[in-house]
Amino acid sequence: MQARALQAFLRSGGVIAYPTESCFGLGCDPTNPHALRRLLRIKGRPQRKGLIVIAHRFSQLKPLIAPVTAEQKQRLFERWPGPHTWLVPASSRCPALLRGKHTSLAVRVTANPFAASLCRNAGMALVSTSANHNGRVPAKTTRECHRLFGNRVRVLPGMTGGATKPSTIQDLRTGKILRP
Repeated sequence: MQARALQAFLRSGGVIAYPTESCFGLGCDPTNPHALRRLLRIKGRPQRKGLIVIAHRFSQLKPLIAPVTAEQKQRLFERWPGPHTWLVPASSRCPALLRGKHTSLAVRVTANPFAASLCRNAGMALVSTSANHNGRVPAKTTRECHRLFGNRVRVLPGMTGGATKPSTIQDLRTGKILRP
């Protein structure tokens, strides 16, 4: 998909399925409430859980997170880019639909070439939640995405990164690992 067409599709509330490190992800514009509600409905995910946002560089995340200290930024970049998701305090502009019941937002600077290129071409960070119905096994192929979601999402063909498990999730404030 061309960069302009991708941007227009996402800004209009479109939802995409795309390859990430370990599975296909469902994504949308993280600042578009219509797109967020649509993605949550398609996936069957409770809004209270919140969503992960990926970017190809840290600056794409800044509007959604509170300012971080130099020490916190250093901690982030000890694991980025890569399959490490940090829980970072959300900014006051972060949509509640995105962070769920939490005061923090799950964010990652991805090392996956396809996902990073997608964020770069979209000109924005993207929601990145596994492409599945809530609680089910995530899709690993374009065929599975088409079977699960039909024409409700635009499936972008590609291969996953081959990782066997989802990203680690760690709280930036406490250092606690919530998902190894």
